[in-house]
Parts: sequence; C-alpha cells; structure tokens
Amino acid sequence: MRILIVDDELPARAKLRHMLASEPGISAVAEARDGIEALECLPAFAPDLLLLDIQMPEVSGLEVAASLPAPAPCVVFVTAYDAYAIRAFDANAIDYLLKPYDQPRLQRALQRVRERLAQRNSVAVASSRQHAAQPALPAITQLLVPERGATRVLKIEQIQWIETADNYVILHTADGAPMLRQTLAGLLEKLGPRFVRCHRRAAIRLDAIASISHLDKGDGEIILQDGRRAPLSRHYRAELEARLSSG
Repeated sequence: MRILIVDDELPARAKLRHMLASEPGISAVAEARDGIEALECLPAFAPDLLLLDIQMPEVSGLEVAASLPAPAPCVVFVTAYDAYAIRAFDANAIDYLLKPYDQPRLQRALQRVRERLAQRNSVAVASSRQHAAQPALPAITQLLVPERGATRVLKIEQIQWIETADNYVILHTADGAPMLRQTLAGLLEKLGPRFVRCHRRAAIRLDAIASISHLDKGDGEIILQDGRRAPLSRHYRAELEARLSSG
C-alpha cells in the first residue's frame, strides 16, 4: 500500500510516519505540506491512500477530496475536529481519525482501507476479464445531435473540445456549440484515443491543440489551432503532455 500523508503541521506528519513504520504491507510513504502540494504529487506518487488533515491553509482537506481525479485513492481524514465528520463521509471517506488517536485506532482504519482496496481489485479483475472476452468497438466517426426539431450529423473531426453541463455535454466546434444528452465519460469511451481529458469537466481533441499556456498553481489553458481556449487542470496536465509527446 502506498500512503500519502497530507498535513500542514510537521509534528502531525512525523507522528503518522512513525506509526506507519510498524505496520505491515506498506510499500511507500510520502508527505505533503498542504492540499495544493498533495494534488500536485498525486500523478507521480500514485497513492492508494490519503491520510488527510481537514483544516489546512488555502485548500482544505475536504476540497482536496472533492478534487481527486478518477480513479481516486482511498481517503481517511485525520483531524482534531469532530464537527466535519458528516461532511467527511459525504466525501466518501473510509474512516475519520480524531486526534489524538493511538496505534490500535490507526490499525482499524488501515484494515478498512485494505478491505476496500481488495474489493476494488476484485471488481477490476472481473471487469478486465469481461472486456478481454469482448472485441473492442471501433471509435465512432460521427454523432447525431438533435437540434430544434431536426437531427444534425456532426463529424468527430469537427469537435474541438467537450465540456459537461449538468446531464449534457457541450460539443465545441468552429461554428457552434451544440449540446448532447450524454455523460462525458460515456462519450469518451466512444470517441477513442483522439480525445483526452484536460479537466474534470472537459476533454480535448489532441490534434486541435496549438499550444499550452501555464497559469498559477499548475493549472493552464489550451490554445486551439483557431485561437480559442479550453481549460487545463493541473491534475490532467501530465497525462495530456505525455499523449502529445507520444504523437
């Protein structure tokens, strides 16, 4: 198990690291001093578990949990305040360690995480076997988009980028932005490798990208071939740049 400790207080991080050292099955432990640093190190460290403080400057633990890219690591909140318990479990936390906690309490939390990870692995193996038994579907070449009593045939190469809007996706093209009742994840499965996520709520067609502009805190903007712009979140920047580099 790979664990990322996220706490703005050094003594709290040191205590957790010391307690984790005696626990079996932990292959790596890393630390982040705040929520921003935690989100930035996720792609490279790829933790299975976040031991996450709630009250931190700039970005709270609850905000970190809400910003985790899929598939998200497990989350156990570690805090001195019990007032956040309901909101923590609303954020799909597996456990809630109230400071001061002891070794047995930490062990119970880790056991819950191990059980959750085992369930995920079982589901992933079953899904992988199911997909292996089925031939891959070819990527689609066009979409049928209902528009004012008619149906528009929209070629996939016309779509520059896609963003979500409630239960719809907005298909940004050079001459408009029609909407389609569809989830972003479901549409990306049909579109194949030509599109990649650039934001939690957006995806981009790779060959529509002209350049990437870097903003504060690792976020950015994508400049399209026609000069328009699309959002780029720091959580997806590494994957996007890797896909661009691979051709």
